[in-house]
Amino acid sequence: MQKILLVFVLLFRISTSIAQTKDSVQQKVRAVVTDKFPITRVLNLTYESNTGYSYSSKLQGQDLPKTKVESMYQAGGSININFLKSRTWNLGTNIGYQFTSVNSNRLDPIAQSTIQSTHQYHYHYESLNLTRYSRLWGKVAFYTATVAANGSEKAIERINGILSTTVVLKATREIQMAVGLIGFIDPAAIIPVFPTFAYKQQFANGMILDVILPKGAYLRKEVLRNGRVSIGSDLNSTIFYLYNFQGAEKVYTFSQMEINSGLTYEHNLGRSFIATLKSGLKTIPRARVFEKNKTQRDYVWEANPDPSFYINAGLSFNPFAKKRK
Repeated sequence: MQKILLVFVLLFRISTSIAQTKDSVQQKVRAVVTDKFPITRVLNLTYESNTGYSYSSKLQGQDLPKTKVESMYQAGGSININFLKSRTWNLGTNIGYQFTSVNSNRLDPIAQSTIQSTHQYHYHYESLNLTRYSRLWGKVAFYTATVAANGSEKAIERINGILSTTVVLKATREIQMAVGLIGFIDPAAIIPVFPTFAYKQQFANGMILDVILPKGAYLRKEVLRNGRVSIGSDLNSTIFYLYNFQGAEKVYTFSQMEINSGLTYEHNLGRSFIATLKSGLKTIPRARVFEKNKTQRDYVWEANPDPSFYINAGLSFNPFAKKRK
């Protein structure tokens, strides 16, 4: 999922570069990206806390004792920068870091006692993204080639590639729509190629429908003077690497797919700063551990966590955002 999220960040950052030409459609796309609450932000810092939840799991097909996660929190940030650009292409980078801390306990069936543990994980990712934009079938289009790496505090564990094509079907002040394809050059990818769809519509009553598939969908409304409330769901992930897992010398990948549903409030603080507060229900359709050089289908451990509540606070900086009036 981290790679999918990266592509969507690229999609909207690319739109900013496209908009710097004199094409009228491109100028309309820029109006969308440089609004008061842009999707792409140069610097983003987040902190998330989850309430306790339980999960059942299996190791090599064998049931394990049920585990209770007492608390879990994550802190991290990302930087998105375009450092070389022209009328037809741009070169940029996306760099991110996430720290995860998990406090849990489980029952030892032999000793009939509770085993408590605290685990902390570091995960970082970097990418170099080359984009070319032109026209396809009379529509604005852009093509992206990405070389990405990720790892832990110990080493870079994986290097892969991403190729994407996006065509802007419509770009007016009221409606923006785009379709595309994403391809992964990565043995761990479950689906190597899949379609994408982005749709945004502003209604007369000030409501905004914002859909980016498969990332998520939100219904938004600006409130007060510089605030915005959103309700909906988005797809996210938690990824990190495991060492000495079950005593093995191999390096394993932990990958957890998450669906976060609930409310989001954003407030434009002026001077290009935006504060964000999210809360709602987190469901986890899949959590797996597999060897880092194998696919997720070849997992050795799988868990089925119960839903839990989360709260997420963030602060972002974006120099393209509109100034507070």
